[in-house]
Amino acid sequence: MSSAATKVAQSAQQCEPEPAPGAFLEHSAAAESPTAEASQSAAAQSAAAHSAPTDYSGYKLVPARHPWRWVGTVLVALGVVAVAWSLATNPRWEWGVVAQWFTAQSVVNGLVETLKLTAISGALGFVLGFILALMRLSASPLLLSVSWTFSWIFRSTPLLVQMLLWYNLGYLYEKISLGIPFTDIRFFEVQTTTLISQFAAAVLGLTLNQAAYSAEIIRGGILSVDQGQLEAAAALGIPAWRRSTRIVLPQAMRAILPTAFNEIIGLVKGTSIVYVLAYSELFYTVQVIYNRTQQVLPLLLVATLWYVAITSVLSVFQYYIERHYSKGAVRNLPLTPLQKARKFFSTHAPVNTDRAKEVR
Repeated sequence: MSSAATKVAQSAQQCEPEPAPGAFLEHSAAAESPTAEASQSAAAQSAAAHSAPTDYSGYKLVPARHPWRWVGTVLVALGVVAVAWSLATNPRWEWGVVAQWFTAQSVVNGLVETLKLTAISGALGFVLGFILALMRLSASPLLLSVSWTFSWIFRSTPLLVQMLLWYNLGYLYEKISLGIPFTDIRFFEVQTTTLISQFAAAVLGLTLNQAAYSAEIIRGGILSVDQGQLEAAAALGIPAWRRSTRIVLPQAMRAILPTAFNEIIGLVKGTSIVYVLAYSELFYTVQVIYNRTQQVLPLLLVATLWYVAITSVLSVFQYYIERHYSKGAVRNLPLTPLQKARKFFSTHAPVNTDRAKEVR
C-alpha cells in the first residue's frame, strides 16, 4: 500500500510543469522592490539636503579669545597715556615757547639749509657710491684697490674729524689749481680758503662720508641678484648695459632701498654736526637762540620736532618706493595706509540685522 502511494506521488511531481525562467526573476524582483525603492528615496533625500542652502541664522557667533593680547594692549596703552599726561602737564616743557619758535624765521632758514645739505650731499654721495661700487666689482686690480681704500679710510674716521680736516685744508694747500701735471701750465688756480667755505667743507665732508657707505650698500644689492640670471641674459645676446639696467638694478633695488633710506635719514640728523663749522643749519641756529634766551629744553624740542617731521616724510616716501619695486617679487602688493583704513572700516562696520534678514 505504501509503495503504491509513493509511486503515485513521484508520478505527480514528474507531471507538474517547471516554472518559466522569467517567472523566477519576476518573483525575486517583486520581493526586493521595497528595499530598492527605500534606497532610492534615501539617496534623493540626501541629494536634496546637500543642494539646499544651509540656514545659519540660528547659530551663535563666538569670537576667538586672546586674553594675553588684551593684557599687553592695556599695559602699552597705560604707558602711552602716562607719557602723554607727563608731556601735557609738566610746565617745564614750556610748550608756549616751543610754539613761539617752531615757525620763527631764523629756525625756518636753518631748516632750509639742513634740507639743502641733505639733498646735495645725498645725491652726490650716492652717485659717487655707485661709481665706487662698480669699481669694487671690476676685474681691474687698480680700480678695486682704489675703491676699497676709499671706503676703508672714510669709514674708519669720524665725520667730525673729516669736517674739521676739510675746513682747514688751506693750512695744507694754500692754492688749488687745475692744469697739466708735472708742468707749469695752469688752467685754473684759486686760494684754498676762498674755495673751501663753510658750506663747501660741509658738503664735501658729508658727500665723501656718504659715498663710502653707499658704495657698500649698492655693492651688496648688486651681489644679491642671482648670477644665473646674468648668465642667461648673456646667452640670449642682451648687451651688458641693458643687462645691468633692466635685469640687475631693478632686482638689486629691493635690497638697496631699505638701507639706503636709513642712510638718508642718518644724513638728515648727521647735518647737525656741521655746527662745528659755525654754519647756520637747524641745530646751530637753535644753539644760537638758546644761548641768547637760556631756554635750552624748549629750543632743543623745536629742533627735535623738525627732525621728526623730516624723517617721517622720508619714511612715507620709502614705503611707496619699496612698494613700487616689490612688483614681481610678491604675489600681492602690500596695502597702502589708505587701503588698510578702508579695509578696517569695511570689516568692522556694524551689521544691519534687518537688512541681512531681507537679503536672506
